[in-house]
Amino acid sequence: MGLFDRHAGLLDAYRDVRTTGADPFQIRMERVLSPTEAIINGKKTLLVGTNNYFGLTFDPSCMEAAIEAIRAEGTGTTGSRIANGSYSEHVALEKEIAEFYGKKHCMVFTTGYQANLGVISALVGPDDVLLIDADSHASIYDACKQTQAEVVRFKHNDPSSLDARLRRLSGRKNGDDTPGNRLVVLEGIYSMLGDSAPLKEFVAVCKKYNAYVLIDEAHSLGALGEHGRGLCEAAGVLDDCHFIVGTFSKTLGAIGGYCVSDDPDFDILRVTTRSYMFTASLPPSIVASVRQALRIVKAHPELRTKLWDNVAALYDGLAAQGFKLGPEHGPVVGVHLPDRMMAIGFWRAMLDAGIYVNVAVPPATPNGVSLLRCSVSAAHTREQIEQTIEVMTGIGRQLGVLGNVTKLRVVGGTR
Repeated sequence: MGLFDRHAGLLDAYRDVRTTGADPFQIRMERVLSPTEAIINGKKTLLVGTNNYFGLTFDPSCMEAAIEAIRAEGTGTTGSRIANGSYSEHVALEKEIAEFYGKKHCMVFTTGYQANLGVISALVGPDDVLLIDADSHASIYDACKQTQAEVVRFKHNDPSSLDARLRRLSGRKNGDDTPGNRLVVLEGIYSMLGDSAPLKEFVAVCKKYNAYVLIDEAHSLGALGEHGRGLCEAAGVLDDCHFIVGTFSKTLGAIGGYCVSDDPDFDILRVTTRSYMFTASLPPSIVASVRQALRIVKAHPELRTKLWDNVAALYDGLAAQGFKLGPEHGPVVGVHLPDRMMAIGFWRAMLDAGIYVNVAVPPATPNGVSLLRCSVSAAHTREQIEQTIEVMTGIGRQLGVLGNVTKLRVVGGTR
């Protein structure tokens, strides 16, 4: 048996992807021109697949903050904060994020993936139960593999399914509560279909069974809530979420992750979370740009308004043409396609037409669906949104996806 035989199930899918002559997983942006444009294959290409929700990667003040930090403190930290110590910028960023959420504590991680991986696996152990949504991100599933807690899945975005599982757990041992804690992990906006969790209903179920709530706001930070604090703010349950995890690589335009909480013993995670302890910390330039980006999120709510205006324009425009989309408006617009090969061919045609989107195929997608995944930015112009709709519609007709519009049903409504 060869070392790669264990991946045989994926090899056919990967070979299919390559039959188009372009590998979507090895796209090379020869030069990034702006938050919404890059040179790919020698051609100016519109970017509609980069999660750059506020377009802050090219914000002059964020760039200048990063440059100044490099001049002052160098290019990197060369080690973890446990071994090499924290820079004052790390501490300042954690204080600002905690204040942003109105929480007492914050830990910053090198990536959002590491935040989920480390925090979730450190919070629960033997005798505990970790309950996760079936459509959870890979970082949450990977955290499950690192914990000794029992892992229970519930149906995607279904509070009644969570209720049933918590009730069943409570019914063990002659009706007495099982020992240990229950930690329920949710996501604000799910990254494939762009749908949001019915968080208020979920929190009510968790309160009923005295379960802890951890919400991953990776795709909802900045995008949701009156002040951009995410779904927990929009749903009015900010104080009921015991742990809030997020990333700097979406709305804040950089890289990194965080977790905030009011738990008085929260700081013990600094010496129990392996992905924090054994990873080099964020470089000063990234921390400085993130601090500035957070100030922009707080000071410019009009960016959130522009984002949702663009979301509505793209979603409603594609829906009007007959595309089957994710269930609701969101910064991620998932376009359903009949099968894997159609999705791959459609993606390649979009790239040839000068528009970069993401292709998502099984096993990376929920329920085995094949998708084109568009991510909307406040930096997109209305002309770029209309260009995307026009190009996608033309290709959809050429490939027969929109052959009979009346037979296609658009799922979902408006936000």
